[in-house]
Amino acid sequence: MTKNELIAFMRAQRWAVEASVSSAGAPQAAVIGVVITDDLEIVFDTETVSRKAKNLRADPRIALVIGWDESKTVQYEGLVDEPAGAERETLLAQYFSKFPDGVERAARVGITYFRARPMWIRYSDFSTAVAAIEEIDPATLEF
Repeated sequence: MTKNELIAFMRAQRWAVEASVSSAGAPQAAVIGVVITDDLEIVFDTETVSRKAKNLRADPRIALVIGWDESKTVQYEGLVDEPAGAERETLLAQYFSKFPDGVERAARVGITYFRARPMWIRYSDFSTAVAAIEEIDPATLEF
């Protein structure tokens, strides 16, 4: 799979399941709206008081599953940050182009934006008789 094919698949998806770990070590998951950058970063918004925001601020490791229709998925593990300044504005422009209702949410107090950067990716296609499963090292993809 090429970088462009992977990005195209991921961008065709609106939703992902995000998983993080609480301070007590409990797994927690949520469905989130996602935007994919040209560098395979995943951008999403959440309320600052949400479990995921608290978890990710304490431990920036994240796991996501993107896609499940047509028996195709991407499993993604990475590290998150909360972009600031001009970098944040660039990411928000991409986010708002996919989620126009995000502009209204952004005006509310207590909304933050996380960006996940990939550490490990697996693409799986179970739509054929023999499943196609490919682990992708983000470091080997040209950016």
